Amino acid sequence: MEKRAILAAVLMAALLIVYQTFFLPTPPVTPPDQQASAPKPPAPAPAAPPASAPPAPVSAPTPGPAPAAGAPASAAQRPPQRTVAADSPLHHAVVSSEGGKLQEWTLHYRGEKPMVIVGELGPRGLVLAPPEGVFAADPLPMTIGRDEVRVGSDKPTDALPLTAETDGLRIKKTMQFEAGGFAYEVKLRVENTSSAPRTVSVMLPWRTRTDWKGVTEKFLGQHPTELIWSADGRIRHIETLTSVEDQEVAGAWVAMGSIWYLHALVPKSPDFKIVTRAEKGAPAKPGDAPPVTHVSMGVRATPTIAPGQAWEGTVLVYIGPKEYDRLAPYGLEGTINFGGFPIPRAYGGLPMEWLGVPILKLMNWVYHHVGNYGVAIILLTVVSKVLFYPLTVKSMRSMKAMQTLQPQINALRNKYKSDPQRLQRETLDLYRKNKVNPAGGCLPMIAQIPIFYALYLALSVSVELQGATFLCFGRVPSWMPLLGGQDLWICDLASHDPTYVLPILMGVTMFIQQKMTPVAGDPRQAKMMLVMPFVFTFMFINLPAGLVLYWTVSNVLQILQQWYMDRSKKRDDERVARQDKQTSRA
Repeated sequence: MEKRAILAAVLMAALLIVYQTFFLPTPPVTPPDQQASAPKPPAPAPAAPPASAPPAPVSAPTPGPAPAAGAPASAAQRPPQRTVAADSPLHHAVVSSEGGKLQEWTLHYRGEKPMVIVGELGPRGLVLAPPEGVFAADPLPMTIGRDEVRVGSDKPTDALPLTAETDGLRIKKTMQFEAGGFAYEVKLRVENTSSAPRTVSVMLPWRTRTDWKGVTEKFLGQHPTELIWSADGRIRHIETLTSVEDQEVAGAWVAMGSIWYLHALVPKSPDFKIVTRAEKGAPAKPGDAPPVTHVSMGVRATPTIAPGQAWEGTVLVYIGPKEYDRLAPYGLEGTINFGGFPIPRAYGGLPMEWLGVPILKLMNWVYHHVGNYGVAIILLTVVSKVLFYPLTVKSMRSMKAMQTLQPQINALRNKYKSDPQRLQRETLDLYRKNKVNPAGGCLPMIAQIPIFYALYLALSVSVELQGATFLCFGRVPSWMPLLGGQDLWICDLASHDPTYVLPILMGVTMFIQQKMTPVAGDPRQAKMMLVMPFVFTFMFINLPAGLVLYWTVSNVLQILQQWYMDRSKKRDDERVARQDKQTSRA
């Protein structure tokens, strides 16, 4: 049993290490006093289309020498860019006349969070071009029909129309904004005013760089780390942007984002396909493979429009936090990666949504009643301990019984050390005689691991914890040594404890728990188990404070349970001793 307990502890540690390595990247965070002065990255020069561009869809033959649809104009021909602000209670946007692309999209969500970085991260605007040249084409210059857009309680929705005419085509793009969400709808209409059928490629591309070294995040999770799409009822996560490949498939949606934030395109018309593309730069030296420098995603339709006819399509765009209840109405809840058990889902692990989603919903429900996510995490941990209390009691009693029998087991080992089969039979007879299950101490613990792991994952992916305070006493003056300029104590449950008090406290409580837990067998094995608190403290030192708080409270409750059981056992032993004494006197 002792070996099983050690193996269970090692497996739990390994799971945590694997999860942190593959699912919980921790990008550097700029202190608030330095964010304002952080230099903006220079905009890169437009990348030439790679030689390995995806094959263009087959288009219907176009009779006559029709001009290229949406051919990019030269810089001298392009009209000057015009921008219009679009504001709601949840975001501030700036829309450009260059294809209706977003120059800004700042969330009013737990602070100001810019989701678009011009030239580095964001949409390229509406692209209209021949099927074979859509990636290289510039956004379509358009005319904006409004001076501003503002939605709120008095006006729940409002529309921004953009129009253009080029090469016998009349194009209209309508951006429909709403007051209560982080999404807007794009309605497209392309009318063929020429005398010949036209086949064009209509695309809404989104682009990001793959390497953000030297570029400081304005907030944790600003820079995308993965690409996700849904096709054929399956969701695929590409967790390394440099692994993205060129493809075009029929799918439900395509998205890129980090653990907590998302940019997503959801086609509402059957003509659209989802497209992904890797843009490669020059190799570092001859013979090297060209590195992937930028990744593009998008939705594309390639209609053939008869003379005098029009094609229409609709796409929903979501740019916001990965809150489950906000994503579910758009079918995007699958972008939240709850991982797999006991190995990552990509390698065949059991999906954990069936446990992670209820736990996440329960945590948010508790928060709405108590108003503090730290308190909600504590109450959630208490509930989980109460639910598993019978299993915990059974495990501890079994371990106590094993500890009591250990001297007899050691005697049998010495007596039958040259006869392993006889030793096994005698040991099993001893267990049966005393009604002790040697696996009874481990099986209840193993049954709890998936639940605790689901709790861990739910807290890891919860964007609600970002900027959420627990016990925040303010900021240490910058002139003070060591902690100058740091928050005191826990002012952001999604960031690590800057004082490191909480992870150290977690290690101390785990050490006390190990000392109180009955361990049968070789004392050297018990000493090996005492190493685990130091290992876990090192692992948790830079993890989000919300996770460390959960684990610390779990340890404290385990200590209280053990203390209560030991006290009850002591009272029972004293009562039995008094009864025996009274019986002997009688």
